[in-house]
Amino acid sequence: MGDTKERIMRTSMELFAKKGYEAVSVSDIAGALGVTKGALYRHFDSKRAIFEAILQCMEQRDGDQARGHGLPEGIVQQNAAAYETTTPADIVSFSKAMFRYWTEDPFAAPFRRMLTLEQFHSYEMGGLYQQYLSAGPMGYVADLFRGLGLSDPARRAAAFYGPMFLLYSVYDGAEDKAAVTALLDEYLDQAEKEIMGGEK
Repeated sequence: MGDTKERIMRTSMELFAKKGYEAVSVSDIAGALGVTKGALYRHFDSKRAIFEAILQCMEQRDGDQARGHGLPEGIVQQNAAAYETTTPADIVSFSKAMFRYWTEDPFAAPFRRMLTLEQFHSYEMGGLYQQYLSAGPMGYVADLFRGLGLSDPARRAAAFYGPMFLLYSVYDGAEDKAAVTALLDEYLDQAEKEIMGGEK
C-alpha cells in the first residue's frame, strides 16, 4: 500500500475515532490532510472506499498478530492440532501483546475507539465491535482453552478475557496509562496460574 493511501487511512481513522464514522465527511478528511477533495478522490472514490480499505487492513493485521505469536487461526474444529500445541504461556504472551496493540498501535487503537463509539449506531459497526473486541476474542480464547483440554472453556474464557476487556475502557480514561498496562500484565501472569493452571 502506498504511503499516501496509508496516510489517508490513518487520518480517517483518527477522525472516525473522535467524531464517529457517520459524522465525518470526505471534506473533513481532505481538510485534515491538507489536500483537496479531488486529490483525495484520486486514491479513494468515497468515504466508504476508505472504510473498506481500513477493514481489509485490519483483517490482515488481525491474522498477522496471531501468526506472529505462533497461535492458530480459524476455529478449533478445523485446526485442532495447532490448538493442542498452544501453551498457557503462549496465550498470556499473546494477550499482553494484543492489549498493547489495541491501546497503543496508531492504526488499531483508533479503530477500537471508533468501534466503541459506533457500535450502537449501526448493525455493521456493532458486528465489527463483537468480532474484534467482544464475542470474537472471548470465543477465540475459549477455543484455545478447549484445545488445552480444560473443562468449561467458555466460563474460563469469560473469566480470563473479562478483565482485559474492562481495562481497555480504564486505559482510555487513565492519566497513567502505563499503570493500567502494568495492572493488565500482573493480572495475566496470575491468570496463567489460577485460570489455566490445572483443573479446579
